[in-house]
Parts: sequence; C-alpha cells; structure tokens
Amino acid sequence: MKYRLQREIEKLKKSILTLGALVEERLYMAIRSINQREKSIALNVIDGDREIDDMEVELEEECLKLLALHQPVAIDLRFIIAVLKINNDLERIGDLVVNIGERASYMVEQEEVPVPFDFNAMSEKVKTMLKTSLDSLVNMDTNLAHKVRNMDDEVDEINRQMFNQVYKGIPESPEHISVYLNHLSVSRHLERIGDLATNIAEDVIYMVEGKIVRHAPDTNNK
Repeated sequence: MKYRLQREIEKLKKSILTLGALVEERLYMAIRSINQREKSIALNVIDGDREIDDMEVELEEECLKLLALHQPVAIDLRFIIAVLKINNDLERIGDLVVNIGERASYMVEQEEVPVPFDFNAMSEKVKTMLKTSLDSLVNMDTNLAHKVRNMDDEVDEINRQMFNQVYKGIPESPEHISVYLNHLSVSRHLERIGDLATNIAEDVIYMVEGKIVRHAPDTNNK
C-alpha cells in the first residue's frame, strides 16, 4: 500500500509540474504579445484557457482520491495538501494570464504610445518569481522559496509607481486614456501573479518544513 501511494504521489508531482510549465509558457506568451504587438499570440493565450482549467480539475480529483483511498500522514499528507493549493493558484494565474492576453489583443490595435511604467522590469521580475517558485517545487528547495517571498515587495513597488505614473499621464495625454487604463490593468494582473507565485513558494515551505509562513515576515534572506 505504501509503495502504491508513493507511485501515485510521483504521478501527482509530474502532473503539477506539467501544469506549472504550461502556465509559465502562457505567461511568457502573453508578455511577448504586448512587447511584439502580436494579436495572434494574445488570441492563442486566450484560447488556451480551457486546457488549463481541465488540467486543474483533473489534478484536484486525483488529490481527493489519494486522500480518500490512502489516508496519508506526515510528509505525504502535507504534499497532497500543498499540491491542492498550488493547483488552485496555478489555475488562477492562468486566468490572469488570459486577462493580460485580452488587454494585449486590444492594445495592439490602438496607436502605439509610450508605456507609462517600466513594463519590462516588472514582467521580468514576475516571470522570475513564477519560474523560481516552480523550481523550488521541483527541487523541494526552501531557499528558492524564500527568494520568491523577498521579491514580492519589489513587484508591489513597481505596481504602485505605475499607478502614479498612469494617473499623471492621463491629463497630459487624454487621447490615450484607454491605452493607459489597459496598461494599468496589465500591471495589476502582473502584481497579482507575483502574489500567487509567492503563495506557491509558501506552500513549498509548508510541504518541506511543515511551517505555515503565510502572513509572517520573511527572516530568511538567503
């Protein structure tokens, strides 16, 4: 029975990593659609939402089946609980990526205007946060998880700066208000993805150490 549980847990790990890789790829595509002003890429991101939703439901069903059939304890129980939570966070990131794709599909058809904030810096940090959180899951590495937590404040600060710059730019260029508001929306979505990547990192810490660190200050600055 123990061997069968471990085999099922390995399958579960592969499944959550497959979902993570797919969500990460879609995030990269959504950002590329904005940078390259390619509507076709944005539409592919939007059309791919159902695939992520289906994988999320299948993973949740597998987790619940393992809990019911095997009644795991200790590290195995923590792993399954963490996967349930990470699975939900990845699906929510997928929804936010679709939102970015929708904003991108609109913006590429408008007159190109200067971006009112450092979009590249913010998007790169968010991509790094998601990748590092997934790497921490692959390697069960809490040091990587703590690095993600430490990056969250940087993304929050860029989002705050962007908010101020957009509202400063609107009265100066009112003809571009629609594009500016879409940039504001993209920034908010990126900031939220950073929050969810932090959630994943915190679930990895719980999985490995059995500690619930959400809402607690990060004293690990490795």
